[in-house]
Amino acid sequence: MYLLRMMRVEDVPQVVSIDQLSFGMPWSARSYHFEISDNPNAHMFTLTHTDALDPLLNGVDQVLGYGGMWLIEGEAHISTIAVHPDYRGRGLGEVILVGMIGRALERQADYAVLEVRVSNTAALNLYQKYEFTTVGRRKNYYRDTHEDAFLMHLAPLDQAYQSRFQARLTALRTRLSFIDAVF
Repeated sequence: MYLLRMMRVEDVPQVVSIDQLSFGMPWSARSYHFEISDNPNAHMFTLTHTDALDPLLNGVDQVLGYGGMWLIEGEAHISTIAVHPDYRGRGLGEVILVGMIGRALERQADYAVLEVRVSNTAALNLYQKYEFTTVGRRKNYYRDTHEDAFLMHLAPLDQAYQSRFQARLTALRTRLSFIDAVF
């Protein structure tokens, strides 16, 4: 069973490890601690797998992925999302994205934005599935590779979108068993 929940300080070592495996310029542990403890606009999430029967976990949640978002004046800015390489392609990134969109809807955000590498077709397809549209291109956005980023926008987060979102959420729940402790 998967559990989507708010990130905890004790998750940071596993989150940093996934970040380092996923990105050329990962965030530091200090950055995650700040987002969790000191940034009132930050909403940080982890997707975990708890298996009480697995002696290697010693009762500790195994972090499979994470996401981060800032909610400021009606904008939900998705700042980061990643899944451990060993668990990609299973729909777990979608669970994390759904949690962030759900939290944005719950907090009555007007719209959502994010940046994504132009080469990240899996992420682009996922974002488009949830109706993000490309509204711009940021040249040399990623300092590690000088790759461009697409700026993507999801708006409006109105009743019509919420109905379509709920239908996608229901379909996702038929494919994956997860508990959402975020919204």
